[in-house]
Amino acid sequence: MKNHGDRDFLGELIQLLKLEKIEENLFRGQSQDLGFAALFGGQVLGQALSAASQTVPDERRVHSLHAYFMLPGDARLPIVYQVDRIRDGTSFTTRHVVAIQKGRALFSMSASFQVAEPGYDHQDRMPPDLPPPEGLESDLEMARQVSERIPPHIRDRILCPRPIEIRQVNPNNPFAPERREPRRFAWFRAKGSVPDDPALHRYLLAYASDFGLVATSLYPHGRSYWQPTMQVASLDHAMWFHRDFRINDWLLYAMESPTAAGARGLSFGRIFTRDGSLVAVVAQEGLIRDRAGLG
Repeated sequence: MKNHGDRDFLGELIQLLKLEKIEENLFRGQSQDLGFAALFGGQVLGQALSAASQTVPDERRVHSLHAYFMLPGDARLPIVYQVDRIRDGTSFTTRHVVAIQKGRALFSMSASFQVAEPGYDHQDRMPPDLPPPEGLESDLEMARQVSERIPPHIRDRILCPRPIEIRQVNPNNPFAPERREPRRFAWFRAKGSVPDDPALHRYLLAYASDFGLVATSLYPHGRSYWQPTMQVASLDHAMWFHRDFRINDWLLYAMESPTAAGARGLSFGRIFTRDGSLVAVVAQEGLIRDRAGLG
């Protein structure tokens, strides 16, 4: 297992999200080593949103994004983000971003930005009677307790500290997962202080939104991505931003999966502040292929 010493994982990520502007509408990003053999989808989401946002006036905030993960990338190589300025309207701005490595498009995203304006307001209620994050163990703490049992091919990834701390409300044993209803709840927050830049908080929320959704679609089938026969990956990702939040305050991720078919699982997520404000809604389809068959 790698020794990570005193690395500031959150500080590293914040710097990576700034990107390097190499030409008008062209940006370059580096990757953070979190033990992944390939690029982490959440990082590409966050960096693509940063690239798009840097071509939009500050008073226009992202309200939605729709993305496709097309090819795995190499975390050891830089990623180039090419932004296409699709439209600049009176109220809305549209951008399209392509992430490129070795001359190939790995990822594409469309994002829409809006000027602030008043309007009707309603929302779903936060799920009731869930325990608060205090007293719950983090994913990293739970993993360290069983480190010797984690399959070698994912051990570094599981045991590597992350810039986002996650505390599951209803964890499932990844070595022998139970068949259960496809509902998953987790508290999360940035592990450290974050500058008072609302755009940065949205990049980090996009980053964090990629954790846990695909796993939710495996709950009814008693499977886990820790199992060596499972091939699990994000295929596409959509996200809608509704209200203000701070990523270094605890947020609740309420996830559910309405269906799985064709080796793909569909999951939805709602993200709430501790006081019940619904700040974002997420949808994701993921590959959930069992290479050993379904016997």
